[in-house]
Amino acid sequence: MTSPRWLDRYLAGRRDQVWHELRQAGRAVRQDPDLAGEARLVCDEMARRARQNVEVLVERLTADGYRFHTNDDEQNPVTPHVAPTATAAEHADWLAERFGDVPMTVLSWTRLVGDVWLVGSHPQWDTSASGDPLVVELEGARHPDHPPIRHYFDAEWNGWREHSEEDPEAGLFVLPLAPDRLHKENVSGGPPYGIVLPDGCVDGLFAGETTMPFVCYLNQVFSHGGFPRWTGSQDEWRIRRALARDLLPL
Repeated sequence: MTSPRWLDRYLAGRRDQVWHELRQAGRAVRQDPDLAGEARLVCDEMARRARQNVEVLVERLTADGYRFHTNDDEQNPVTPHVAPTATAAEHADWLAERFGDVPMTVLSWTRLVGDVWLVGSHPQWDTSASGDPLVVELEGARHPDHPPIRHYFDAEWNGWREHSEEDPEAGLFVLPLAPDRLHKENVSGGPPYGIVLPDGCVDGLFAGETTMPFVCYLNQVFSHGGFPRWTGSQDEWRIRRALARDLLPL
């Protein structure tokens, strides 16, 4: 089979076409070692670009005087981005073993991006907490004093399996990666955002306000400066445009 040159075309700016082909191929990509290798190169490049975007957003928000904090009444300071630890690749392998198939984009994020928590308060945008700030926590490295995130994922998986055995309409399992938009602003809300599993495709489905491919969700978030939901504030357009300036499309 002729090489689809996915990475070369992705780097040349034909990203939409590449993602379309990868999604159309479904899980069949994994059955061919050469295709799987090319697909992983694209996913890794996507993750490197996403990490650069996260680092730029953290730098810009910090310069604006943004306070990164917990989504509760205490609003304790938090580290907004924790890089992958030395065991991130091992953790990615565990995810794939524990849940069967995990999308390649999710595994690349785990290995190369790390955990992201942009919840907080902007001094010039009083409704920023309502903007659904980006949160993706796959390794749990932001919580070194807490039980490993694997325990949490295991509990969610086992609870879903028990529920699905009793209720045939229980729906698909969603691996929780983030609070929903209401919980992010310390308001009682719905279930967490996450990734539908198992899924052997290159790019998975992100279940949030709506369900869409993970990379589409990330592109939407970055195009809005890390805050994809409009809040109606007078200053947010100016702030979000400055935050999103020159961020890399994935």
